[in-house]
Amino acid sequence: MIIGIPREIKEHEYRVGITPSGVRELVKEGHRVLAEVSAGIGSGFSDEDYQGAGAVITDKGSLFRDAELIVKVKEPLPLEYEMFRPGQAVFTFLHLASAPDLVKMLLEKNITAFAYETLEVNGAEPLLMPMSEIAGKMAPVIAAYFLQRIHGGSGILATGADGVLPARFLILGAGTVGMGALQVAVGMGADVTVINRGKDKLDRIDKMYGGKVKTVITTIENIEAEAVNADVIIGAVYVTGARTPKLISRGLISKMKNGSVLVDVSVDQGGCAETTRPTTHSHPIYTVDGVIHYCVTNMPGAYPRTSTLALTNRTIEYIKMLAGMGIEKAAAGDTSLKSALNTYNGRIMHKAVAASVY
Repeated sequence: MIIGIPREIKEHEYRVGITPSGVRELVKEGHRVLAEVSAGIGSGFSDEDYQGAGAVITDKGSLFRDAELIVKVKEPLPLEYEMFRPGQAVFTFLHLASAPDLVKMLLEKNITAFAYETLEVNGAEPLLMPMSEIAGKMAPVIAAYFLQRIHGGSGILATGADGVLPARFLILGAGTVGMGALQVAVGMGADVTVINRGKDKLDRIDKMYGGKVKTVITTIENIEAEAVNADVIIGAVYVTGARTPKLISRGLISKMKNGSVLVDVSVDQGGCAETTRPTTHSHPIYTVDGVIHYCVTNMPGAYPRTSTLALTNRTIEYIKMLAGMGIEKAAAGDTSLKSALNTYNGRIMHKAVAASVY
């Protein structure tokens, strides 16, 4: 199969779809790999690194024209829509529940689209997991930064100080993002509460942290009671393929502390607050009723070297499987790749995505 690795064009997105070591594995299995000029520069990989691994360096137009499978990190953007040709395949993070224009393009061009975030194995999302972990661990660091008064924050030091209480962190969700955020927030010395709808994960947190972390079951009443006292809220909610439920209402935002910070990691799927809207690394925040909102849609792109290595460590197994089987067999087969299939032959194939789009 001919596999194309384009350079990402999303603002401040420095990750790349496959590392040179991943390219080497694909070439050994007989596949031809095309890498766009400077595709890996942002992650610290040169064109010479890719050539040494067996890739052919080419321009974006030629890559999209010749490749059978496009492997990316982030969802295709409007400038890339016209480059896709009918019948092509793409494997990337898609987040179609909040991207109707992208859905339209994929269906109109009969693109076979496999999404990293919906691929499931034994109830887990192995391709979403590494980026979720990184975003989760970033979230408390980012929140602590924007608590600074110079950024409009409340001026509370997340760690506290001798004789002074630390910041109160509220984490919504105890999945991979939530657990990553919890680890870092506790390490900072913050006062942390985790809200989750399932009790099993909360019991696990109680045992791990010996009761130092407060755990609460998800109800609207519990969320409201905790949110009004929080200095930081981290949105770590994810429902596979579907839009994120709105757990924080516009009215609740108005009741929160002035200078508090919301880091909504759930923004890719629409966000967990009614006031959430996508932001970029160049303009990462906005304020609603005195609450700072950080809603960057590609948080791990800020640490591209770590993120690219972590992502390829997980994706390469499935890229090899997809390339080895071929697009048609992969789309029709009964493998983990079937769960990643979002669009095929002009139809939405994933139930949760379809329910969110229509």
